[in-house]
Amino acid sequence: MKSMTTPLSATLLAVICFCCPTSGWTAEPASEVISNIRNRFEDEQTAETPDFQKHVVPLMGRLGCNGRACHGSFQGQGGFQLSLFGYDFDMDHKGMLERIDTDAPVESYALQKATMVEPHEGGKRMDVGSWEYRIFLNWIKAGAKEVDEPVKLERLEVTPTELVFDAAGQTKPLTAVAVWADGSREDVTPLCRYTTNDELICAINEEGIVTSGEMGDSNVVVAYDMAVVPVSVIRPVSEQTGDMYPQLATKTAIDSHVVDKLRKLGVIPSDLCDDAEFLRRVTLDMTASLPTANQVREFLSDSTPDKRARKIDELLETPAYAAWWTTQLCDWTGCSDEQLNNVVPGVGQRGSQIWYDWIYDRVSKNVAYDDLMENIVVANSRRENESYEDYCKRLTTYAREKDESFADQEGLFYFWGRRNFLKDEDRAIGFAYTFMGTRIQCAQCHKHPFDVWTQKDFTEFEDFFTRVQFSRTGTDKAEYAKLIKELGVEKLNGNDQRRAIEKQLNSGKTLPFPELVIRPSRNTNTKKGKAAPAVSESNMARLLGEQEVNLEEIEDPRTALMDWLRNSPTKLFAKAFVNRVWANYFNRGIVEPTDDLSLANPPSNPALLAYLTDGFIANNYDMKWLHREICLSDTYQRSWKPNDTNVHDDRNFSRAVPRRLPAETAFDALTIATTNDQRASEFCSNLEDRATVRSSPPRNSATGTDYALSVFGRSLRESNCDCDRSSEASLLQTLFVRNDKDMLLMLETKSGWVNQIAKEIGASTNENEKGTEQVEILEKRQAKLERSIKQLKKSGNEKQVARLEEQLLELQNANSIQPRTENSRVDFEPAKIIEEAYLRTLSRYPTKDETQLAATYLTSAEDSVTGVRDLMWALINTKEFMVNH
Repeated sequence: MKSMTTPLSATLLAVICFCCPTSGWTAEPASEVISNIRNRFEDEQTAETPDFQKHVVPLMGRLGCNGRACHGSFQGQGGFQLSLFGYDFDMDHKGMLERIDTDAPVESYALQKATMVEPHEGGKRMDVGSWEYRIFLNWIKAGAKEVDEPVKLERLEVTPTELVFDAAGQTKPLTAVAVWADGSREDVTPLCRYTTNDELICAINEEGIVTSGEMGDSNVVVAYDMAVVPVSVIRPVSEQTGDMYPQLATKTAIDSHVVDKLRKLGVIPSDLCDDAEFLRRVTLDMTASLPTANQVREFLSDSTPDKRARKIDELLETPAYAAWWTTQLCDWTGCSDEQLNNVVPGVGQRGSQIWYDWIYDRVSKNVAYDDLMENIVVANSRRENESYEDYCKRLTTYAREKDESFADQEGLFYFWGRRNFLKDEDRAIGFAYTFMGTRIQCAQCHKHPFDVWTQKDFTEFEDFFTRVQFSRTGTDKAEYAKLIKELGVEKLNGNDQRRAIEKQLNSGKTLPFPELVIRPSRNTNTKKGKAAPAVSESNMARLLGEQEVNLEEIEDPRTALMDWLRNSPTKLFAKAFVNRVWANYFNRGIVEPTDDLSLANPPSNPALLAYLTDGFIANNYDMKWLHREICLSDTYQRSWKPNDTNVHDDRNFSRAVPRRLPAETAFDALTIATTNDQRASEFCSNLEDRATVRSSPPRNSATGTDYALSVFGRSLRESNCDCDRSSEASLLQTLFVRNDKDMLLMLETKSGWVNQIAKEIGASTNENEKGTEQVEILEKRQAKLERSIKQLKKSGNEKQVARLEEQLLELQNANSIQPRTENSRVDFEPAKIIEEAYLRTLSRYPTKDETQLAATYLTSAEDSVTGVRDLMWALINTKEFMVNH
């Protein structure tokens, strides 16, 4: 495992240590706690002067003054603006000074508005003579002092750390103690902001008193100064908790952590799933494939105790595993032809394909996750001592797809060349999303409401990206001009020049390629013998509230980013991947949403996430270790069938939750269910025509695979959000599976299983016979596509040509529909066909009743082939087929 000592600011470390019980933090001897300010200021005779940072600003937050709906909004209210959530003490102090009167404190406009002496759209915020009123009044009387130097909050200690209720309507108070850098400790309970993550489970008022609601678990969140602390709230769903909980075997560490949480909730996990359910589930989850009928038979007949473990290892070695997880990594890294348009010379609209191939090459070799990501984060275009011309020659060779490919390039530098990744702020936001599963965009304008980052933290983090440049013309303008001249396109501009360059890919000439450039620091060009200029504040950058880095001393600022990802005490780099992989297997992350790892959105099982994160790091970021560890657990292998205690559990992993298949998985499942036995047997090893290898979907495709993937919610990779991929069911999905022409083509094509059965039972006819309505329709579609392609080629619309050629290829690969004679009723044994149909669709044997029902239909159908086709149509339209369970 790579390691590097990384300092962390005291404030962030304090918050992390308190929030994470596995961080190893041990409490220092506690000094005397100053009683809370409410008690002190209830006495109208108090002469204490409140502190602007510690008391006045937090109180404005508690009263809602600096919230989004009030003076914390971007435009403020009534000409008065405060920093949102009170992160800018200087701005807030200046704003307050305009509304207070130190000579006549009681007459201060701010006090009169808040107490409704003067009309106030925000309503009364406090009463005259209240403890809140006296805090503001005493601060004004003492001269309304500002904050000379903010004091560091070491940590916020919130007790209890977990609340357990046994009935609705019960209440329990929280106590919050601020521990400052000077060692002082103060009860700040009345000054904190309190929120709940689920109002149905628990509510919390402004005094920090939690009220229980429905049975289940959630969190309340306590915020004060720069600290954000979640507190777990549990109301058990049954009386079977603690000593009353049954003794359950926990064969893995995952199971132990899950059962520990379930014991508190009184939730009994479901039994293990049967072998058929396990095989179908793990094959779909790990490889986006259905098991074949023969694979189901073999697995169900295997009586060895380790067959599930062996099946997991077998699937991890298939090309289909590498293809599916490459697809997901492409989602998270933003692989998109839309964003690579005109960025990758020589490949037309296939920029996403070389991106996909680059990642696939490494996933198939099980390259460590941190090494794979490092070759994206610190990717370079040129090799060491390589000239611009030699670099262009090498990439031209890759584009020609000869003996080498872009997968041989050391780094995926096109990650930095996307059109939506060119501005520094976009890079900061996108970087945090991709590599940390974290949303930091809020901090772009104000203090982050759910974490410790301020606008200053965002700006200082943004500085790491300012020297990274993606140059379309490389770094040697003379060499670039020379290559352009050799191609004879120097007089052309824009898209005309680009198209002319791409047409010469196979001419033997070298194409000019864009280049990733790290601009030198200002100190680099210092003349020999002269001292380097002093480092200014603008040369210093900070890694999201952690260590400060002098950018003038680093050749490539991205190396500091990569070191930080590996070594930050937050471990967000490893956590983000672990959480996303877990979500693939359980339909939700341990942190949900999966791209919102923030302090205010804590994991449903912190110990579980910590175990998997630490194990992933200790195993050198071995992705297969993580997949294996999850799939070997009883937690993953539990049945979807609920019991009385876990019927409503959807966040604590006490059972499998049936979920709709992801887009690529759904389409490939339809393909493998309907194709012939030979193609089905090769589906996990031969990736040709698989949906999981379609690197990036074109927009507005009305037919074919891309239309189906769009209907089923494939990610378009347009934004920094895992929600770009949809798992919601829709009417269009139902219509596609029931009557879309491409779906019907799968059932009736010559290469399909229905036609295979027709031949086996002697119901097929001459394959060259024409004349059926379906064949005529297909022939017309093919002719229409060919005409459209010919016309578009004349107009130079290469993008549309590529799309139509893809559709034409699909149509040709599907061949024609098998025509039938008028009399194709033949005698056959329906039980075997019914069994095969169930195995290849639902991955299980049919029940006795199902067999009898299907046999009755098959023997009464107008013709044998129609009966088999209708049976398959009915099976793929069941919920059991379209969900993973």
